[in-house]
Amino acid sequence: MHLAGGQKGDDVATRNLLAACRGVRHFVYISVIGADTVPLAWLRTKHACEEAVEASGIPFTVLRAAQFHDLTLTMVRGLAKLPVVPVPGMRLQPVDARDVAARIAGLALGQPAGRVPDLAGPADFDLRELVRDYLTVAGKRRLTVPVRLPGQAGKAYRGGRNLALDGDRGTRTWEEFLAER
Repeated sequence: MHLAGGQKGDDVATRNLLAACRGVRHFVYISVIGADTVPLAWLRTKHACEEAVEASGIPFTVLRAAQFHDLTLTMVRGLAKLPVVPVPGMRLQPVDARDVAARIAGLALGQPAGRVPDLAGPADFDLRELVRDYLTVAGKRRLTVPVRLPGQAGKAYRGGRNLALDGDRGTRTWEEFLAER
C-alpha cells in the first residue's frame, strides 16, 4: 500500500517503491480526483505515479479521493486569517479521512481492481459555503470577496474538473467534522 506523497519527488519515490515491490500480489495506491485533468504540478505528479503503477506489471488498485476534510480546513482557515477573505470560485467535495481509510482497507483486502470509482464526500460545496461554515464555527466575522482563479488551473477548477461526477460518496459530513473541532 502506497499512501504517502508530497509536492516533489513522489513520482520518483513511487517508481523506486514499485521496483522494490516486484512479486507483490496487490499494490494499492491513493491518488487525487482531477490528477489527470487539473494542471497543477502536484496533480501532474500524482498522475505520473498512477501511470507508473499501471505500467509496473504488479497487480494494483488505484483510488482517487477528493480533498480530505483536514486539507479543506487548512485551506479555509488560512484564508480566514486575512481581514478580508478572498474566496475563489470553485466547488469541492471534501471527504473524511476515516471514510477514505475504510475504503482503502477494504480495497487492500480485496483483489486487485485497477482504477476503482472515485471517493468524494457526501456533499458538493462552493468554497464560499465552506468558508462561511468555518467562520461560523470559529466565531469569526469576516468580509468575503469572490475572486477568480487565473490560468489553466483556475479554468479547470471553475469547470469542475476536480469533482467526482460519478463514483462513491463518503458518509461523514463537513458539518460533522467541523463540530468536532
